[in-house]
Parts: sequence; C-alpha cells; structure tokens
Amino acid sequence: MSSNIEVSEIAQSDKQSFPWSLWLRQIRAIFRLEIEKNFLGRRSILLYLLALIPIVPLALLAPFTPPGREWQDFSQYNMIFAIYYGGLILRTVVFFGCAWIFMNLFRGDIVDRSLHFYFLSPVRREVLVVGKYFSGLVTSIILFTGTTVICMLLLYVPHFPSESMRFFFDGPGLGQLLTYAGITILACIGYGAFFLVVGLFFRNPIIPALVLYGWEWLNFLLPPLLKKISVIHYLHSLTPIPVPEGPFAVVAEPTPAWIAIPSLIIVTIMVLIAASYRIRHMEIRYGSD
Repeated sequence: MSSNIEVSEIAQSDKQSFPWSLWLRQIRAIFRLEIEKNFLGRRSILLYLLALIPIVPLALLAPFTPPGREWQDFSQYNMIFAIYYGGLILRTVVFFGCAWIFMNLFRGDIVDRSLHFYFLSPVRREVLVVGKYFSGLVTSIILFTGTTVICMLLLYVPHFPSESMRFFFDGPGLGQLLTYAGITILACIGYGAFFLVVGLFFRNPIIPALVLYGWEWLNFLLPPLLKKISVIHYLHSLTPIPVPEGPFAVVAEPTPAWIAIPSLIIVTIMVLIAASYRIRHMEIRYGSD
C-alpha cells in the first residue's frame, strides 16, 4: 500500500510538469521502495548466502597457509583466480544471484499478492519496469562486485603480503581487479535484463533459468556463431587472464571490448523494451499463481 500512496503523491504533485520530470521522480520512488525490499526483505537471506559462498573457503584457507608455506608460486595466482572467478563467481554466484533478484522483482510481488498496488497507481508500467530493474541492478552490483573484490584480495594478500602490495600498487593487480569488477557489473546488467523478462513471461521461471544456465555452461562446445548468442562469451572475451576451456572446446576468437560492451548494453535495452511491452498487456490473476 505504501508504494501506491508514494507514487500517487508524486503523480499528483507533478501534474503540470514535463513528463520526463514526472517519470524520473516516479522511478526514484519505485527504486527506493524496491531497494529496501531487495536488501531487507525475507528473500534477501539467500542473496547474502550466495555472496558468501566464494568468500568463505578463501577466508578459512587464509590462516592455515602462512607466508613462506604457500601451496603455489605467486606467479600462478593469476590463473588460479581466473579459474575461481570464471567457474564459481561468474557462472554460479552471479548467475543464480541475478536469477533470484530479477525474477522476483515482479514474480515475488505476484506471489505476495502486492503487484496490484503498483498497477493501481497513476504510473506508466514502463516506468515501473525501469525502476524495478535499476533497483535489482544496484543490489546485484553491490553484492557481487563486493564478492569479486574481497575474493581476489583474500587469495593474494594473506599468502603474499609484500608481493601483493607490489602487484596491486606497482604492477597489473589493480587493473585486473577493476577489470574483474567491471565484468561482474556487465554480467549483472545482461543477466538481470534476461531474468527480468523470464519472470514476466513465464509462470514457472525455474525451467527457462535452467535452460539458460545449461546454454551458458556448454558455450565452450558451441560453434563460433552460436557462441555469440550468449552473455558468457562476451564476458569471457573481457577477462584479463584467458582460461583454457579444455581439449573439447571449439576455438573462437574473443570479441573485442569495443564490440562486446556495446553489444551487451544494446541487447539489454532490447530485452527491457520487450519487458515493457509485456507488462503493458499484463493482467493479474493471483488465483492462478
């Protein structure tokens, strides 16, 4: 009910305003309401657990490998983190975290029987899509970018304190850290838009989410043309340390950053347009969900 009241008050106070001003204020109001739900709602517990999955093993390992007794040479840690990031953080934590956040932006309101409060408010449904999407995007970026940064620091600093300082401040370490953080942000942008649409178009979003997960994991087996029909291909093209995909992988040239980044953003915009079209024709039937 509070969402209905707040958005309605903004609409009433801006009746004579230019539409963009009204829409921006409504987006901010929706964003504030949704960001609180994303971080403090009961569904946020799973998010925090997901974000901790890659951190806990590294945090537990740190005290038991004092400096001078490491199990790998410092030069190998670039590849170790690249594998850890690509396999656990990017393909698993970020993927399922975005699925949980963005599919629940509308599906969660339907389950809670609260979506009609937004639909009864004098707010365009496209504005609702944008406000909810940005709330999910900020939530996922804060959680999973934080996870990425913490994991990289935990892998290096406890084991090689002096080498790590030189690596991050005088070597390529800081650039690699920022690149991995940027890849995580792009993953949240791309996966978030897709899962938002999945939550709108499918009554049971688990099956399409698993199909997409399988497609992303099997990307290394696909021919070069089909590889480009995935988010993970563009993300892997941006990684600072390329990871071998195994003897059965189909080799494809990585997409340059000046193509990969705009491509992801353009596809995200197209997906959000599809979501806006869908929600304009959406009717609520709580009894069937």
